[in-house]
Amino acid sequence: MNFDESMIHGSVEPGFEKVKSAFIDNFKRGEEVGAAVAIYHKGKKVVDLWGGYRDKKSKDPWKEDTLVLVFSTTKGMSAMAIALAHSKGYFEYDEKVSKYWPEFAQNGKEDVTIRQLLSHQAGLCAIDEPMDLKVLGNTEQLSKILAAQTPLWKPGKKHGYHALTLGWYESELIRKTDPQHRTMGKFFRDEIAKPLGLEFYIGLPDDVPSSRIANMHAPMYTLRMIFNTDKMPKPFVKAFMKKGTATKRAFSNPKVLGVVKNYNTKEMRKIELPAANGIGQVRDIAKLYGIFSMGASELGIKPETMKSITEPAKPPEDGRFDEVLQSESMFSLGFLKPFPECQFGTSSKAFGTPGAGGSFGFADPDTQTGFAYAMNKSGFYLLVDKRQDDLAKAYYECLK
Repeated sequence: MNFDESMIHGSVEPGFEKVKSAFIDNFKRGEEVGAAVAIYHKGKKVVDLWGGYRDKKSKDPWKEDTLVLVFSTTKGMSAMAIALAHSKGYFEYDEKVSKYWPEFAQNGKEDVTIRQLLSHQAGLCAIDEPMDLKVLGNTEQLSKILAAQTPLWKPGKKHGYHALTLGWYESELIRKTDPQHRTMGKFFRDEIAKPLGLEFYIGLPDDVPSSRIANMHAPMYTLRMIFNTDKMPKPFVKAFMKKGTATKRAFSNPKVLGVVKNYNTKEMRKIELPAANGIGQVRDIAKLYGIFSMGASELGIKPETMKSITEPAKPPEDGRFDEVLQSESMFSLGFLKPFPECQFGTSSKAFGTPGAGGSFGFADPDTQTGFAYAMNKSGFYLLVDKRQDDLAKAYYECLK
C-alpha cells in the first residue's frame, strides 16, 4: 500500500509524540492496512490515533468512529464484566462452578472452581459435540453442551488456552447468577458500556451499519502462518495442523469460527462470542482499561476484586506450559498476566488480553495506564505483535 502521512489522523498530548512516530512507522513498513491506537494515562486520554483503510479493496478510509473486531482482545472486556459481577456479589472466585450452575457438575467437573475456569485450568478448551452458529445462538442448547463436556485433563493440574470456550462458560456463569439472567453481551452493554458511554459490542446490534466496521484482511491465514514460523512458535503450528491435538480441537468447533474472513459477515458479527468477536472503538477499549487501572470505583468494582485481578497469577500444578499454545503462558481471572516470555505493562500487576492478528488491550495499575491497539491486517505473532509492542514501548519511553 502506498503510504501518505495524510492518512494518519487523531492527536497526541505533548510529550507523547514518540507513539505517533511508531504508529506512522508501522504504516511506512507496509505492515498495516488500517489501524488505531489509544492510551489513557491517569484518567486522561493522551494518545488517540487512527489511519489507513477500513477496507483495502474499496479504499474506504479508517475514520474516527470506525469499529473493529478484536478477536481475543474481547476476552479482556468480558473479564472486566466478570469482575463487575464478582463485585456485585454474584459469585466468589474460589467457589465451585457447580454451586451456581448445578448441571455443570458432571463428567469430572464437579470440583472445578471459578478461578480455575477463568484461568484456563479447567481442561475445557475444546467441545466434543459439533456446533454451528445456530447452536451458539441458542443459549439453552449451548448451556447443556457446555455442562456435558469432559475436561481434557484433571482441572487444576495443567492449563491450556480456552480460545473460544472461555467466553461461552463466562456468559453462562453470568446468566446463572445475574438476577436478570442476562448473557455476557447484554450484561456488558447494560452495566459497563451504557454507564460509561462506550461503544463496544459483544454481539453487534442490527442498527450498526457495516460501513462503519473495518473489514479483516487475512487471506490464506493458515498457509501464511506455516510460513511465518519465525514469528509463530513451531510447536504451536505443528500442533495446530495435526488432527486430534488439544491445539487443533481448541480452534476447530464450530469450524466456521476458524476462518478469519467469516468474521466480516453479518451472521458472525451478530452472534455473541464473548471470547472472540467483540467489535468496538479502540479508544473505548483503552478507556475501560484506563478506568480499571485506577480501581474502577465508579463502576462499583470493590478493592478486593481489584486485588484479586492485580495479584500474581497462580500457575497450575504442572507449571506454566500451555497445552494449547504449546509454549509458556500465564492467566488469571480471564486475563493474560505478564510472565518472562511475554512482558507488558511495568509489573506483575498488569492485566489484559491480546487478540489473533495483533490487537491488544491492557491495564497497568502502576502507571495508571489503559492501552489499546487494533488493526485489520492480521499479523502472525502468537501473543504480542511487534506493531503493538513498538507502540507500547514508545509510550513507556515517554513516561521516563
